[in-house]
Amino acid sequence: MEFCPKCGSILVEKNKKYKCARCGYLAKGKVKLEASEKMNEKQRIGVIKDKDTNVFPTTTAVCPKCGHREAYFWSAQTRAADEAETRFFRCTKCKHTWREYR
Repeated sequence: MEFCPKCGSILVEKNKKYKCARCGYLAKGKVKLEASEKMNEKQRIGVIKDKDTNVFPTTTAVCPKCGHREAYFWSAQTRAADEAETRFFRCTKCKHTWREYR
């Protein structure tokens, strides 16, 4: 890409001649147009699968499936923003998951 030496505008091609659209400067000879782009390799993002980790805090909750009294818990906004969040529980023994609406 070439720029006008007088005003700094980009030179545009008209009738196989390169001319400045702003001031009318006419380039002598051929104008070399070159475009390049540097691409970096994307870094891989590590994915932690739900079944691979037990990083949730635990609380006292009775599992409806096995009756165990300890469960992991987390909360998420599953409905409108002005409504209460939903608490999810996962039994530490049988891994059954259930939810509690507040």
